[in-house]
Amino acid sequence: MKTTLEIPDPIFRRAKSVAAERGIPFREFVTEAVKDKLVADAKAAEQPWMAAFGKLRHLHKETAKINSLIEEEFEQIEAEDRQ
Repeated sequence: MKTTLEIPDPIFRRAKSVAAERGIPFREFVTEAVKDKLVADAKAAEQPWMAAFGKLRHLHKETAKINSLIEEEFEQIEAEDRQ
């Protein structure tokens, strides 16, 4: 099927360049890209927990701090057990 797409110039140039590097026509590159996107979306739908993956990334420093405090407490407990 033929269709018309509006692709921003920088994306078009990059996609056209990658297609040329791979030695495939631009239309084949676009078809593969759309197919890959559809497969990725289907996989994401199969794993709804992935939607929330990484949402707590902003708490990374806090988590590291808590883990450090826990480690320090365990070191104290182990030292008491040795006596």
